[in-house]
Amino acid sequence: MRTRTDVLLLVAFCGFLFFYGLGSFGLLGADEPRYAQVAREMFERNDWVTPTLQGKPWLEKPALYYWQAMLSYSVLGVDDQAARLPAAVDATLLIVAVYLFLKRFRSGLQMDGALITAACVGMIGFARAASTDMPLAAMFAIALLGWYAWYESRKRVYLAAFYVFLGLATLAKGPVAPLLAVIVLVIFAGVKREWRTLFRTLWVPGIVLFLAVALPWYVAVQWRNPEFFRVFILEHNLARFGQDVYHHRQPFWFFVPVLLLAAMPWTLWMVLAVVERARLAWSERKSAFSVAEDSWQLFLLIWLLAPVVFFSLSQSKLPGYVLPSVPAGALLVLEYLAARQGQAMRIPPWQAGLHGALCGLTLFAALAARGVLEDHRLLWNHGTYVAAGVAVALTLVVAGALVSRAGFRLLRVVTMIPIVVGVAIILRWTSPAVDATLSARPVAQVIQGFSREAVPLAVYHTKHEQEFGLEFYLNRPAQHYEEGQVPREGHVLVAARNTQAGFSEYLPRRRVSYLASIPVQKLELFWVGK
Repeated sequence: MRTRTDVLLLVAFCGFLFFYGLGSFGLLGADEPRYAQVAREMFERNDWVTPTLQGKPWLEKPALYYWQAMLSYSVLGVDDQAARLPAAVDATLLIVAVYLFLKRFRSGLQMDGALITAACVGMIGFARAASTDMPLAAMFAIALLGWYAWYESRKRVYLAAFYVFLGLATLAKGPVAPLLAVIVLVIFAGVKREWRTLFRTLWVPGIVLFLAVALPWYVAVQWRNPEFFRVFILEHNLARFGQDVYHHRQPFWFFVPVLLLAAMPWTLWMVLAVVERARLAWSERKSAFSVAEDSWQLFLLIWLLAPVVFFSLSQSKLPGYVLPSVPAGALLVLEYLAARQGQAMRIPPWQAGLHGALCGLTLFAALAARGVLEDHRLLWNHGTYVAAGVAVALTLVVAGALVSRAGFRLLRVVTMIPIVVGVAIILRWTSPAVDATLSARPVAQVIQGFSREAVPLAVYHTKHEQEFGLEFYLNRPAQHYEEGQVPREGHVLVAARNTQAGFSEYLPRRRVSYLASIPVQKLELFWVGK
């Protein structure tokens, strides 16, 4: 009976947090529309080997996300919702794996662990993104859960699962997956002084499984595209790590605040869990962590910190790089809270209050986001922000009082409510502003309103995310006036606002007609005749 209830709860929460309203706003940034378009071109060609963008090989990332999106397109058709579906599926697969792992090895904590992991802001956000970050994080996390299940039970089926999912993680984002896994396992074995366990991990049938999963596509894409090794390995892995090739330079400590935000609203408990576990690891380093529970928490601590430290050394930093750490952080939170609930400990008032404040801030961010997007700044006398402030205050008082009075027993319930409400607010209240200000979808809809025919598209001084978004929604390449790519036939020109004097130099003796203005994105649309 409990299993049936758990299944219903997981379906409900994952369905709402990850799947509901996937298309409520259009694709964002430069990566989402590019990845979605690459998958579309592979789907239309029925080519499962070579990723292309506007007909040219696009070898920056492996094929797992593209394959998943192709399957999604075949069922739902090509749109932004279908493009985001793979990440939602992968996130759900991870939550199921967490549940099953905990049910087997930490019985009684499986539902709490699954919901805490699902209710992290980073998990929810990247589960709704058409990108390679969630496929990597999900497959990598399942692989590490498989390895630890083998470590504790010595059943080879779990070690086989480790190698299979590590192969899938390698197909998601490349050699960084096995490299991170090696780092985690080597540090764990070193601290535990269990080098024999590390050598036993090198199981020949498992290595064969890993190669069978990961290697065929790498061989096939290299065979068809001799430049693949140079572009993917040398430029988009080694060069990106060692140099700021793509202008993503951030300070060394960048991933610390990113991880704290990704763990919201469980941030306080994650910090307390990390501090306690690190202190115990230092004080008990001579005992080699003989207790299974201590080994598990040590493993989680290493898993949490390894990606953060590794990517902090990189010269190129993006927020999604830290996502593989989030499941480990959530599971550390689970262990920290479970220990205190089992000891019937009361939550100190300052912890209850701070946790209530973090829940309230989550609601404030959801309520205030629309106004920030529309006004480009916080206007404290705006009615929305007043309502958001009231929501923060109420959440702080109610959540803090309930948690302080009931202890750790009600913490999950109290925390899930603002998370669910916050997601609902974003989908129903904030999404129109996100769509209007950050997505190319409304711009494409305006263009399609003037002409349903696939007329050529040109851009002038637009942002990359606007250009890539238009290419996906209109399914045609954008030509750049600045690069001398002026179509000879009649075409739609999307230009930055107040730049007509600049692009007119490219159009001697051609008729230019004003079509529309998109003020919130600072764009103007023109029809350029022959």
